[in-house]
Amino acid sequence: MDILDRLLAHDTWTTQQLLNDCAGLSDELLDKDFDIDHRSLRETFLHMIENLETWTDLIHERPVQDKQGRSIPELRQRLVNASREFTNLARKIARENRFDDSFWDILDNPPRLKTFGGAIGHVLTHNMHHRAQLMYLMEKVGIKDHIEGDLLSWESTAFGWA
Repeated sequence: MDILDRLLAHDTWTTQQLLNDCAGLSDELLDKDFDIDHRSLRETFLHMIENLETWTDLIHERPVQDKQGRSIPELRQRLVNASREFTNLARKIARENRFDDSFWDILDNPPRLKTFGGAIGHVLTHNMHHRAQLMYLMEKVGIKDHIEGDLLSWESTAFGWA
């Protein structure tokens, strides 16, 4: 397994675990407003998944599609679908050695060229940043027992070393 596969699998698995930990929360707690970035657990999860969906559309150079679904089960399914497509796209780019090739980010005003590798790296680091915020928000609503979310813990779980 190369580093890209590790990072992609870790990204999806870790976000799935946090969604699972929040599955029993009421809508009131999922939507509780805090003075941080996207303000609630649901909005932070939604932002991360929409980001994954949007960058996948941009890299494919197709219109950005709005997806529906805000409940935890719907967000889990959206994450599965978006992660599968993004992972397949990232692996294809890697196989073709196209990390330095570029595409037009049409959401920038004016549109700008960005590299495939930069966009893939952005998605992975962006999600890590927001997962740290999710863990903080989870603790604020009473979920103290959650994963740390680091790569080595994922690897030991994924390969049965834990």
